[in-house]
Amino acid sequence: MSPIISIDRLGKTYASGFTALRQVSLDIGRGEIFALLGPNGAGKTTLISIVCGIVTASEGTVTVDGHDIGRDYRATRSLIGLVPQELTTDAFETVWATVTFSRGLFGRAPDAAYVEKVLRQLSLWDKRKEQIRNLSGGMKRRVLIAKALSHEPRVLFLDEPTAGVDVALRRDMWDLVHELREGGVTVILTTHYIEEAENMADRIGVINKGELVVVEKTADLMARMGRKCLTLYLQEPMASVPPELADWNLALDAGGFELEYTFDINDERTGVPSLLRRMSDLGIAFRDLHTRQSSLEEIFVNLVREES
Repeated sequence: MSPIISIDRLGKTYASGFTALRQVSLDIGRGEIFALLGPNGAGKTTLISIVCGIVTASEGTVTVDGHDIGRDYRATRSLIGLVPQELTTDAFETVWATVTFSRGLFGRAPDAAYVEKVLRQLSLWDKRKEQIRNLSGGMKRRVLIAKALSHEPRVLFLDEPTAGVDVALRRDMWDLVHELREGGVTVILTTHYIEEAENMADRIGVINKGELVVVEKTADLMARMGRKCLTLYLQEPMASVPPELADWNLALDAGGFELEYTFDINDERTGVPSLLRRMSDLGIAFRDLHTRQSSLEEIFVNLVREES
């Protein structure tokens, strides 16, 4: 099956000379949840803005469902819904009016039943007659999502959709994302809540300084770059790591009561059994041990650090 979004050697250099994107190529599949991660200023919003037709690329091409975003602007824009970071809404309009109007902007016929469905999904139905200026920040965020969904897009961009919102909205948001994906909608999100990307996304893309550092299935990335940390809780504190244990690159913590060993989970020879035997030979006793696998956040930080 052909990708619904195909980005080929995309670049963007602004008039100031600043290059925001460098030769970015990426295919996103239909019905996929794709998370785009990167530090502030990495190029995430520029990339989204180009695909959505808000910013013009300096070079490269983008197609959405086979339509070129430049030549077939109306066709591509009608396929895309965008939830921006900024809370920009029509303050004096009612929730119902602004969502209905957004649907009409894309040439969609009026459909009160569909608008009602969207508002109910986002817990906005009881607020449908309220002017937007009277809503809380979280409710305004919900209205932006409703507007983005009003014309039944096949691709939904969520640019930091849960930044600064309450737990209830985050839960509603991700329930909705799963429901949309089941209906065939492709979802591309950026987020600073990396645990959300880890739990939600089929694939992860990391962008840094305008370049894609990695694009990989979430599970594969975790398996390939994940590491484990073994913590040994010692019965007696140590002032320093004995030279006899130098081969394991250990670290002391908690005032010498915790000995930490980090190892590659993909290495068949982790060194853990030999470490425990050597500690026993040296008479170093521990009362408990605990292993922890590295999170996507730690992998992300390491990737960005390597590229800096």
